[in-house]
Amino acid sequence: MKEKILEAFEGTRKAGSIASAALDEVAKIVKPGIKTEEIDKLCFEFINDNGAYSAPLYYRGFPKSCCTSTNHIVCHGIPKYKVLKEGDIVNVDVTALKNGWHGDTSRMYYVGDVSTKAKKLVEVTYEAMSKSIKILKNGIKVGDIGYVIETYVKSNGFSVVRDFCGHGTGKNFHEPPNILHFGERNTGEELKTGMIFTIEPMINEGEYQTKLLQDGWTAVTKDKKLSAQFEHTVGITDKGYEIFTASKKGYDFPPYIK
Repeated sequence: MKEKILEAFEGTRKAGSIASAALDEVAKIVKPGIKTEEIDKLCFEFINDNGAYSAPLYYRGFPKSCCTSTNHIVCHGIPKYKVLKEGDIVNVDVTALKNGWHGDTSRMYYVGDVSTKAKKLVEVTYEAMSKSIKILKNGIKVGDIGYVIETYVKSNGFSVVRDFCGHGTGKNFHEPPNILHFGERNTGEELKTGMIFTIEPMINEGEYQTKLLQDGWTAVTKDKKLSAQFEHTVGITDKGYEIFTASKKGYDFPPYIK
């Protein structure tokens, strides 16, 4: 790969490693009784202690260092005084900015014992993301990613959120291309070596429609049913792909600590 691509991959690798490690730490504290603002504090301090900055903080006015999206919150939940309860599911979304490069990732967490339907939703969401990553290589189209995700999700009786998508990332938090999580084979932009982007499907238990709350950030399912999301930052290589935000502790899917 060319020098600029190698520089981008190395920068994203370092940022992604910090973001991923922050989510490893989150796994140690998620339990009934903690407040989402405690998760935010941990993420801010961990990322800062590792020589990086929490990119969401003040991004377009966002007030916190991470997003905490519980139950029917689809994405961009703002950490504050909400107390996690037994049976909740929560997505924590972090982005580390290190030496000008971004590493963006999110994971689902179980709060105590969760329902069978919640577990299935989380499992299908993770598998949908994983299946779409496995097809990544030079020459496929963005639509191929969405097709794999949507086909698998629908076969399990769930729906793919259409109002939000993955995105290119690098020196800028969000860059082209948009990575839709639904679509048709062989449509959209062609993937080429050096491209770095996120895949972050949001999957709903019920219908795919969402609505935005009055805070201007928090998106929820319109039917108030559960939603789940996983996210990795990935790069296209000459031989396939690299995941920049995989957990070094193997905490990629819950339950993380038994």
